[in-house]
Parts: sequence; C-alpha cells; structure tokens
Amino acid sequence: MDAEWWRSSVIYQVYPRSFRDSNGDGTGDLPGITAELGRLAELNIDAVWLSPFYPSPHHDGGYDVADYCDVDPLFGTLADFDTLMARAHHLGIRIIVDLVPNHCSSDHALFQAALAAPKGSAERSMFIFSDGSGADGSEPPNNWQSHFGGRAWTRTTNADGTPGQWYLHLFDSTQPDFNWDNPAVRAEFERVLRFWLDRGVGGFRVDVAHALIKAEGLPDWGGRADGGSSEGFPGSEAPMFGQQEVHAIYRRWRGILAEYDGERILCAEASIDPLPRLTDWVRPDEMHQAFNFAYLHHPWNAHALRDVISSSLTAFDAVDAPTTWVLSNHDVVRHTSRFGLTGGAPRGGDGIGRSDAQPDTATGLARARAASLAMFALPGGIYLYQGEELGLPDHTAMPEDARRDPTFVRTGGERLGRDGCRVPLPWLADAPLYGFGATGDDTNAVPQPWLPQPEGWAGYARDVQSGDPDSTLSLYRTALQLRRDLQLGAGSLSWSREFETTDTVAFLNGEVLVVLNMGEFATPLPTGNVIVASTPGAVEDQTLQPDACVWLMHAAG
Repeated sequence: MDAEWWRSSVIYQVYPRSFRDSNGDGTGDLPGITAELGRLAELNIDAVWLSPFYPSPHHDGGYDVADYCDVDPLFGTLADFDTLMARAHHLGIRIIVDLVPNHCSSDHALFQAALAAPKGSAERSMFIFSDGSGADGSEPPNNWQSHFGGRAWTRTTNADGTPGQWYLHLFDSTQPDFNWDNPAVRAEFERVLRFWLDRGVGGFRVDVAHALIKAEGLPDWGGRADGGSSEGFPGSEAPMFGQQEVHAIYRRWRGILAEYDGERILCAEASIDPLPRLTDWVRPDEMHQAFNFAYLHHPWNAHALRDVISSSLTAFDAVDAPTTWVLSNHDVVRHTSRFGLTGGAPRGGDGIGRSDAQPDTATGLARARAASLAMFALPGGIYLYQGEELGLPDHTAMPEDARRDPTFVRTGGERLGRDGCRVPLPWLADAPLYGFGATGDDTNAVPQPWLPQPEGWAGYARDVQSGDPDSTLSLYRTALQLRRDLQLGAGSLSWSREFETTDTVAFLNGEVLVVLNMGEFATPLPTGNVIVASTPGAVEDQTLQPDACVWLMHAAG
C-alpha cells in the first residue's frame, strides 16, 4: 500500500441501493457492486466509499442505522461484504465505509432499551433525553429545528400512557442523537470501528462529523437549522455543531486506526464555515481528509472559483492536510443539472421538481465535463459520485408520490429532498431498467426499482459510452489516467497571470496548464499541445470555446 495515498487519492462514492441490482428485486446490493468493481478500476480510482449498507428501516436512505455491525438483508450478508473486500483487494481498491455516529435508527436496540427504561437510567443516558419546558413540560426543551424540517425534539409516552420526556434528533424523528458526553457511547463506537477495521476496510467517511457534541445546557439558537451562518447568527456560535470537545473523539479514533497497517483513513463530513475553521478537523493528529463544501457549492463563475480554490489551498496547507475536491454526492443536485440552471439555485438547495425551471441539458453537460476536467488537475484528493462519469443529470420530473426523502415529507414538499440524485444507474441501453437489475423470475417480470428512472436515459448507459471516444465516460478514463501518470494530485498550483481578471480560469500544475472558459465568448489559448479537452470542438483556431476546458502541455520555464 502506498504511504499517504490519501493525499492525492481519487475516491468513488457508491450509493448501494442505486448502483447495481444482482437479484432482480429492484434494489442495488453488495454482489452487484462486487460484479462491477472491475469497471470502476478502469477509472484509476484508489478507493470506493460505500454509503450505508447496515440494517435499517430506511427512513433516511440507510443513514438511520439499526445495527452498525451487520449488513441489511436488502443488500446481502456479511459474507457478501467479505467477498466484496476480497475482490477490491485483488483490484488494488480500498473500501471505505460510511460511519453514522451522531444518531442511529429509533429501531436500534440501544434506543429501544432507552425508551423502555425510566428517566435518569443508564439506558437513557446513551441518548439526549430531557424534560420539556413550560409549566407542564408540554413544550420542547429548546427551540432547535431539525435539519430535515420541523422541530428537533419528539416527546415520548410513558408505559402508563402519560406524556414522557423529549428526545433530541437533529435530523428525522426516527434518528435519535447519541449522547457523546457519555463514555459508554464512545466505547460502543470504538467497538464498531474495530469490527470493520478487522475486516480490512481502508477507513471511514464520518457522517455529520461536526455534531457529536452539543453545547452544555442545550441553549436556544436563532440561526439556521444546519448551523450555518445567517444574519446575526454566525455558524461558529451554533450550540449543536462545531463544539471543540469533538476533537478529542477523533484524536482517539486516529490512534485506533494507527494500530492497523495500510494507512487507514478518516474523512469528515463536517459542514463548518469558514474554511480555516473546517481545517480543525484535519490537523495532523485528527482526520486525514474533510469534504470541501465551499468548493462543492461554487457557482459557474470564474472569480468565485479562483477564490474558493485559493482559499481552500491556503487553509488546508496551513495544517499540512490535503484539500479535497468534489462536485456531486448523494445529498446535492448533480452538477450536470446544477450547472444547467440559469434561474438560480435548486428549490431549497436540494432538489429540482417538475414544476420548477428545468436545467438546460446541453449547457449543463458541457459545463459539468469542463468543471470535472479542471478539478482532476487540482492537487489533493478527489471524490466522485456514482454516475457522474456517465454525465448523469438529476431526475427532475420524478412524480411526487415516488419520492422517499424525509425532507420532502417533513416540509410538505416545500423542499423536494435528494431523491433526484439517487436514481438507479443505467448500465445497458437496450435492457429493461437500462440494465440496472436482473429481470426477476422465469416470467421475465421486471420489478420496478426503488426509485423510478427517467425516460430517455439510453444514451447515458455505460455500454454505449464505453465504445465512444467522445463520451463523458471516455473523458473521465482519459483524464484520470493522465492525472495519475503526471502525478497531478501530488503537485502544486500556480495561477496564470494572463487570465487572472478574466472569465477564464487558468492554472499550472507541473507541466500541465489548465484553461477553463467560464465566460460567454471564445478566449485565445496560450501556446501548447492540447492533451485532453472536455468536449470535441472545444478548441477552434487556437481559441477555447465557452463552457470548455483543456489541458495543455506547458514547457517548464
């Protein structure tokens, strides 16, 4: 295993339920992932990050975990996981699993024991239970709001039918928050870490890594439910996020990982601003990586992109940590659709519906390919989301009765939620469900997938793109191979002075000059041989067309 491989890694996110269905039940599974790992290896990735595959009632897409040390029968068995690990090891791919330590499912045995136990019991101290406010305790303990909409507290009912205490859930009411001030909770998750490390995993992506510790006394908060900054309420003061005591937990975890060989890693999903504050999570004795949400949410604007790249590199370099770059994941509108919107951001920031302004498909795809190509040349680590290598857009015409996201339910449809980016993948252009699943039993019945696929996805199917040198898949394969061969992930960045005040982003990494035209007009290109372009026809008469990116071999000096 390469030392410090994570500093320049390419990590591919798999959302198991939507990747590949091996048994024809309409849901992706672990054997389906195992069967297609060879296709992912063609992308020159270092690791696969698996979104949750644990036993779960799936009120929140598996992020409501009922047992952290098993596999949901929906996805297979522990033996299937071990087979996946063996296949990945053979291909030189690490497997990173999703860890959800802030909350569990209300079906988890620990929470069920807490509900059955009396006030003040050891069982209840595993979670955050509190008496209500007001004269009769009928109001929540504080005014915190759920990130999914509505209040962040639910009241229990005692065995005799009388109203009981309230429990905290920063997300859905079926996701009670653990009490991380309790040493027993910390010991339980150290057990979980070792369970998966002993099975050979390459590390953990830590969900909501900023929220484990809450401010003493659980004070009221008038800012945003997600803890972000709003007028008069800086995110740094949010009492439910970003508490300094959380860092001792991750220092302990880093020590546990260090006991194992092969450079096992921790990556933080920490929604923290500003960037210099986020880097607290990746100091040398804590996590290895943190998701760069500032970069993920950058608009199609050259000045904004230059600013977020520069500020990211400055902030992460200050703690000797690699910057990570990501354009899509399971929680946001895919960047193919996002960059095709001309009328503003998606509704509520996380969905596009049938009644909303629709993205321009051609513009969105061109910009997505250009943005991805530019990202591949940045130093640091890269995260890819399944299907982006096919240029997949969101499903923006999904019927409302097909939506599963708790955000949609809890806000009465005001926020659409994340279903649009979680649609099952297309593998075969001419097969039922575009080859996502087996055909089922001998009657050739085709079970409907857990989320519907849009019409007209045949052109995105992997089999069609595999043989097309101009496809998005071919672009990803070519560019990621060049990234590895030229060691761009381990390189450094310097800006081109020629373009620094224009609508074109240009930077040098080693001998590669990257030029990304985010303006409305073609721009002249410097001298150099084009080694890869985001789209056919990107370069005409030594000019770069709008919404296009190229890499040029640039002679040193």
